[in-house]
Amino acid sequence: MSTQKTWTEVDDYFNSQLVQEKDAMNEVLKSNSEAGLPSIDVSAAQGKMLHVLAKIKGAKRILEVGTLGGYSSIWLASALPEDGRLVTLEASEKHAQAARKNIEHAGLKEKVEILLGPANETFPSLAETETDPFDFVFIDADKRNNPSYIKWAIDLSARGACIVVDNVVRHGEVVVKDSQDSDIEGIRDMFDILSNEPRIDSTAIQTVGSKGYDGFLLAVVK
Repeated sequence: MSTQKTWTEVDDYFNSQLVQEKDAMNEVLKSNSEAGLPSIDVSAAQGKMLHVLAKIKGAKRILEVGTLGGYSSIWLASALPEDGRLVTLEASEKHAQAARKNIEHAGLKEKVEILLGPANETFPSLAETETDPFDFVFIDADKRNNPSYIKWAIDLSARGACIVVDNVVRHGEVVVKDSQDSDIEGIRDMFDILSNEPRIDSTAIQTVGSKGYDGFLLAVVK
């Protein structure tokens, strides 16, 4: 029978074979821990998946909602071409400060811009100042606001843009219709929006791994 121990061991095997720059990325996690940040980053395998997806898309302009300590930001930014740019939104000054340090240490300072403040307050100004649409979006922030985040992501994206939303399964709790958890409600409301949104084509995948049982949404803007 599959267990958390097995899932973690399989992730460790995949990482040992396929995930490059492990030491450098582990330093980011160590730095985040020392800064007192919560250990809620994507796993190494998930980070590499984001990197590969951005490469497949040929992304030049990436939008990230939820920076934390910059772990996923670095995975994504390292997939950009020389003239590429990543804009990442973070509500916490503490998190942004840690991310700035990690991103600079990774040599990606010139490619990454951190916008501080609640994303729903940042999006309107972002829509005014960004003249070119984004071609890749990663959403990994407070789940209760996912309905708003997905709407903004679609509005700010180019045709053919790839959108990834993390943590949409919540150990299976996403199927609880009468959940009192605001994060579950936010995820379900997001799915309701997507099921009736003609501008986007989406699917969702359940996953297991070192982070346990969860999953992600994958979509393309028409």
